Amino acid sequence: MTTTPTTHIDGVSVTTQANVYFDGKCVSHGITFADGTKKSVGVILPATLTFNTGAPEIMECVAGSCEYLLDGATEWVKSSAGEQFSIAGNSKFQIRVTEGFAAYHYICHFG
Repeated sequence: MTTTPTTHIDGVSVTTQANVYFDGKCVSHGITFADGTKKSVGVILPATLTFNTGAPEIMECVAGSCEYLLDGATEWVKSSAGEQFSIAGNSKFQIRVTEGFAAYHYICHFG
């Protein structure tokens, strides 16, 4: 799905201490909306990383690009700014950010 990338989020509480994963290849901050909805915003540097999900997630690309491989899939799919993809709950997925390309900046929407 392609949309206009989110560039600004108003009215949220931000967790100031970063979540740092995979030896610094993924860094994110949690945000909470007034209604209690939680999301994270972050960046993934060049690497191939595997993430596990508890609840369903939507990954929204706000800058850069990546390729992703959903659990059970056999082909990598590209995601660029303005695009998003969904991940089922209680599954896993891989993200690949290629060396030489801009970092993948994202918003993770938890379901």
